[in-house]
Amino acid sequence: MQVILLDKIANLGTLGEIVKVKDGYARNYLIPTGRARRATEANKAEFEARRAELEKQAAEKLAAAQAQGEKLNGATVKLTQKAGVDGRLFGSVTNHDIAEELNKQHGVQVHKSQIRLPAGPIKTVGDNTVAVALHTDVVVEVTVSVYGETA
Repeated sequence: MQVILLDKIANLGTLGEIVKVKDGYARNYLIPTGRARRATEANKAEFEARRAELEKQAAEKLAAAQAQGEKLNGATVKLTQKAGVDGRLFGSVTNHDIAEELNKQHGVQVHKSQIRLPAGPIKTVGDNTVAVALHTDVVVEVTVSVYGETA
C-alpha cells in the first residue's frame, strides 16, 4: 500500500514522502496514529495544500523536543530499590520507572516508550546510561543511579 507520510518516521521516510509499506502496517499503525494517509489523488492534493502548515507543525515539535533535550541532557535520575547483599535487585528498574522518576525529579513529561534500554531492564545496583528519544532527531543520554535498600 502506498501512503503519504505526515511525520518523520525512522527507517521509513520524512514528511511528504510517498512510500510503499505493508498493508497491515499502514492499516493498524500509520493511519490510525495520524502519521500517514493513503496515497490517493484526493489525499495528495489535500496534502500539497496543507504542506506548509504541516512543515511548520513538524518544526515546532522538533524545537520543543530540542528544548526539552537541553534540559534533560546529562541529567541523573536516582532510584532506590530493594536489593540483596551482592548488589542484585529483587525486581528490576524498567522504562516505566525511569519515566516516572524523570517526571518527578526533573519536571519533564517523558513517555515510557521514549526510554531506550539497550540491555533490557536494569537488574543491578549502580550507574547506568540510558537513551531518551524525545523525537526521531533528538536523543539524549540520561544517567540512572540505582541504590540498594536492604530488606
